[in-house]
Amino acid sequence: MTKTSKITYTAVFAAIATVLMYFEFPLPLMPPFLKVDLSGAIVLIGAFIFGIGPAVSMIVIKDLIHLTQTQTGGSGELADFLMLTTLVMIAVLVYRTHKTRKMAVIGCVTGSVAMACVGMLTNYFLIIPFYSTVWPLETIFSLCSQINPAISGMSGYLLLGVLPFNLIKGAILTFITMLVYKKLSVFIKSKQIEVHPPVQKSTQG
Repeated sequence: MTKTSKITYTAVFAAIATVLMYFEFPLPLMPPFLKVDLSGAIVLIGAFIFGIGPAVSMIVIKDLIHLTQTQTGGSGELADFLMLTTLVMIAVLVYRTHKTRKMAVIGCVTGSVAMACVGMLTNYFLIIPFYSTVWPLETIFSLCSQINPAISGMSGYLLLGVLPFNLIKGAILTFITMLVYKKLSVFIKSKQIEVHPPVQKSTQG
């Protein structure tokens, strides 16, 4: 694949991911302000096809565009960048050790666990501090406890809310990636035309 083609596909994938980032949905029994968007699946597919560098570029582009209409003071976009970068880096590095479907799944699962751990850190240091400037912490955890009574404070929020939420999110992104990646990869590679110079036959004369 030429450098120009890779840049073009990176831009296309980033555009699709940017659009999908605006379509969010909550998960049952999870804190109401934690929502899933499927932009991460596009980035993960792109990471497997094009590599880590282009995938990180996709994340940067979509988060910068989303930053123009942020509702979290930029904390959500920064958290998204850190979490998705963790996911794609680990998933691709594990996959590269042995390029099979099994290793791709293992890479995604490992990356999802790491993403979930990073998610707890970003919520503790970024998301909750931002929301606490708008509402008291008691109000935030009260909203969570209405969905899940076991969440009554920061520890419960992180361990019973953020952690399982991001593990489920990782499972959704993994499922979509495994469903689409191979077919899309074959399609993209089939569109690449390699031009080889003709072999010059030596003549004896």
